[in-house]
Amino acid sequence: MNGVAEPVGTLATALKHAEQLLNSDPSLAAEQAHEILKAVPQQPNAMLMLGAAQRLSGNVDAAILTLQELVRLYPQAALAQLELGLAYGAVRQGDAAVSHLRHAVALKPELSTAWLALGDHLRGIGDAEEADAAYAQHVRHSVHDARLLQAAGELVENRLPQAEQLLREHLRAHPTDVAAIRMFAELAARIGRYGDAENLLARCLELAPSFTAARHNYAIVLHRQYKSAQALTEIERLLEIDARNPGYRNLKAAILTHIGRYAEAIELYKGVLDSYPKQAKVWMSYGHALKTSGQQAACIAAYRKSIELMPGLGEAWWSLANLKTQQFASEDIATMQAQLASRDLADEDRFHFEFALGKALEDVGDYADSFKHYETGNRLRRKSIVYDGNETARHVERCKATFTSEYFQTRLSAGCQARDPIFIVGLPRSGSTLLEQILSSHPLVEGTMELPDITSIARDVGLVRVVELSPEELAALGERYLSQTRIQRKTAAPHFIDKMPNNFLHIGLIHSILPNAKIVDARRHPLGCCFSAFKQHFARGQHFSYGLEDVGRYYADYVRLMAHFDAVLPGKIHRVIYEAMVEDMEAQTRALLEYCGLPFDERCLRFYENERAVRTASSEQVRRPIYREGVDQWRHFEPWLSPLKDALGGCLTSYPTAPAGAT
Repeated sequence: MNGVAEPVGTLATALKHAEQLLNSDPSLAAEQAHEILKAVPQQPNAMLMLGAAQRLSGNVDAAILTLQELVRLYPQAALAQLELGLAYGAVRQGDAAVSHLRHAVALKPELSTAWLALGDHLRGIGDAEEADAAYAQHVRHSVHDARLLQAAGELVENRLPQAEQLLREHLRAHPTDVAAIRMFAELAARIGRYGDAENLLARCLELAPSFTAARHNYAIVLHRQYKSAQALTEIERLLEIDARNPGYRNLKAAILTHIGRYAEAIELYKGVLDSYPKQAKVWMSYGHALKTSGQQAACIAAYRKSIELMPGLGEAWWSLANLKTQQFASEDIATMQAQLASRDLADEDRFHFEFALGKALEDVGDYADSFKHYETGNRLRRKSIVYDGNETARHVERCKATFTSEYFQTRLSAGCQARDPIFIVGLPRSGSTLLEQILSSHPLVEGTMELPDITSIARDVGLVRVVELSPEELAALGERYLSQTRIQRKTAAPHFIDKMPNNFLHIGLIHSILPNAKIVDARRHPLGCCFSAFKQHFARGQHFSYGLEDVGRYYADYVRLMAHFDAVLPGKIHRVIYEAMVEDMEAQTRALLEYCGLPFDERCLRFYENERAVRTASSEQVRRPIYREGVDQWRHFEPWLSPLKDALGGCLTSYPTAPAGAT
């Protein structure tokens, strides 16, 4: 053909010829479509073919002009809306892409390609729930087996038991059907069985390595299990195939944020915002990354932009409140109150507004109304989580029964002998971030973050099995911990901090697998600590904190378990009382460094000059010199704290020591 479209006999023949050329030679397909349009101006199928061919051959601006005209002429043409959405996506006009893709699936719900592209864009703007729903629709409309089609329908409707039964039956007959395996993995992920989902998707990719949708699911599941190194490997493989994919870019930014590569994450978020400048949730995620890296002014501007775009986004308002360094103006308070008055506000936005208003009113001294908002926010949040304080109490008793003096005496030479980790444990809002900032200001110590790895190992091993492990197996678990956390370490410092407060529940395991690790207990007055947790909405975990009785019982169980380890491992744990640290920082810091085997360093007293990234709720507070104002803030709310006092029991009267009989 020498670059010239061949003459054709009929319109149908010409269109079929152009379609055949579309994937093999889109430039030639575009020429063929032009020839048709010379003969039949504004012929819709030819215009659609021309737009698709222009997009695929890289002439996307021309494709957009062609498809805009097609959509103007035929606004109800679903395929035209799909192609225009794909074209806008190719030039990173993400907001326009989402609009046209939504229109396409509204006009023709069976367009599986449109659902997939829409899911990628929704993932790109951080709307995970809607993205998952779009992906489910893609699966539903891309399978043809009757049983799989029915199972996909059940998944879309969230009827998971029915979907599971259908998928099990299908996979018994067709064990290598990768579409069914991927659907089963989606089901497992929805109910929180991420380990099962991971195994299913690994099998899926073993059978079909080029199944990119399954690889994307695999990266997401790995990320949700904090397997960051593996997740990053998978998402980078996908970006090699499709560097512009918004879902891939957003997931990579989230992974980089988790492993502390904030500068890279911030640049990725900037790129996403180039594509989606009007997406409030992307601005909010960008703000989170800026906050963690200490760029407070830019962070506030990002949160404000998010609020400007979506005034009803409660999490953006709470993110501003959670900086804890500025007061809301009266206009802000009025705006939040007006949003709360809306009947259409989603529960998640509503409880975020309640927490934000609680903080705003506390700052202006309206403690009665402040408490009402904190209480309402906690009640709403409590409805959406599962927490049983009795199970925590039972775990404490099992730990005491398992990790006895005899247990440790018989394992004196067991475990990995590395001295790298310094664990800071306790309750959230106990001053643990302050201790981390002080220690990480020492040149021999690197601060990381709240690492999930001990929790993961504890879940895999279990209390029943740990007593059966040989010294070599315990050492292997210690090595596993060091290997898994290596991705978090950015310097050559010989020590690093793991500041997961809830690791106090796993001290027996920690000492079994890493007997030379240091363990620091950050302890704060029970009313100050517990009420501070109660008025804090945590991004994840800490489910005990959404009720005064629950948080009081949790604190009492913590004290009871720590008293046990003080008895069976005397001298192992170094306790720092928050109020003592505030009163005499230098003396407490010297004692802390001595326990850790570190020489005194003046930089530890100037912790607020440390520019390291901080992810916790105290991130902005620890960038200022130590202050006393927060020590007794709970006293303003004392008239409403009776349930908390009752739950704390002897912990309240005996603080800072353990109550009698705690062991």
